[in-house]
Amino acid sequence: MLLIEDDPAVQRVLTIALREEGFRLDVAATARQALDLFAQLPVEVVLLDLMLPDLDGLELCRRLRTVSDVPLIMVTARADSHDMVAGLESGADDYIVKPFVAKVLAARVRALMRRAQGPRPERVVTAGPLEVRPAEAVVLSGGKPVTLTRTEFRLLVTLAERLGEVVSRDELLREVWGYDYLGDGRLVDVHIRRLRAKVEPDPSRPRQLITVRGLGYRLRR
Repeated sequence: MLLIEDDPAVQRVLTIALREEGFRLDVAATARQALDLFAQLPVEVVLLDLMLPDLDGLELCRRLRTVSDVPLIMVTARADSHDMVAGLESGADDYIVKPFVAKVLAARVRALMRRAQGPRPERVVTAGPLEVRPAEAVVLSGGKPVTLTRTEFRLLVTLAERLGEVVSRDELLREVWGYDYLGDGRLVDVHIRRLRAKVEPDPSRPRQLITVRGLGYRLRR
């Protein structure tokens, strides 16, 4: 695990807490250090603070996303919904606000790692112009490949497995993120919005990824 955090006190607390939970931790205090370590080490998950001395955490997230779909959680003091949305739209899989219970953070890390390593179903699903090939980790829209993050792909596959059915936010949190009570429905909403931007010709008028008000989302046949 790579922790990117410039505050020494927070570094110490998280390092002790996460090592007690059984994680091996490498720590970077700047974006430059983080990029160097990321290039050198096998990183299974990233914990990223938004406020770094040399580069905004959102920009660092975007740079990491250009080279990897490693599970990434933003750990920050910024509690505003706009900050959370910006963090998720930059490519983060999850967003947790300080202060928090270390065991909750550890549980969310484990959940994301389990989902990242889980088996993929093999059935190819066609929904309008979309073709989802889970076993190959391939999504086509109108015959052209679509580049998705790991979480976006899992979200689309989960909806494709229940093609035409309404899937609630709670179900999606459980299936995609591995969260029960630990999750936040806004994670789902933001990732659906990101998915629409990649697979819908007009994301403001989605034809395949449909919102069912008060219930959840469905992938139209």
